[in-house]
Amino acid sequence: MSVLWAVLILVALQRLGELVYARRNTRRLLAEGGQEIGAGHYPLLVGLHTLWLLALLVFVPADAPASWPLLGIFLVLQLLRLWVLITLGRYWTTRIITLPDVPLVRKGPYRLFRHPNYLVVAGEILVLPLAFGAWEIALAFSVANAIVLAVRISCEERAIAPRRSESLKTGPVKSP
Repeated sequence: MSVLWAVLILVALQRLGELVYARRNTRRLLAEGGQEIGAGHYPLLVGLHTLWLLALLVFVPADAPASWPLLGIFLVLQLLRLWVLITLGRYWTTRIITLPDVPLVRKGPYRLFRHPNYLVVAGEILVLPLAFGAWEIALAFSVANAIVLAVRISCEERAIAPRRSESLKTGPVKSP
């Protein structure tokens, strides 16, 4: 099996596992009174990630040489992704679900960045194709991802704005 195919299989399995985890968290959060915001753009997000993996599978030759330093960067991005998932725990989903009375998470990577998961995703979409010499895929999907993320982050910011302003009034809070 080629390095490309092995990596793509691992990434696809990771994403499928994350979808299972996200669905479980989504169901629980909705049952607890959470509200979904921005559901209309969600299919674009899923489609983008699916097409990104398919583009790598279809347009990159299976025997394309791998850049081990770039694959190393991709591995670091996976560790950062795991840090985000662990930090958010039961609150991590692939959808925007907000619970009005729950304080915002302000630990882990959220101490450093407002949207660390989106930084990781942007890095992944750029670095993985580059690791196999597919700069065209890296460029095209990075641009598409930036457009989708602009919509997504705008929705997310509107969804958490009341919680952000409330936490500013009450001062620092312990995160869930």
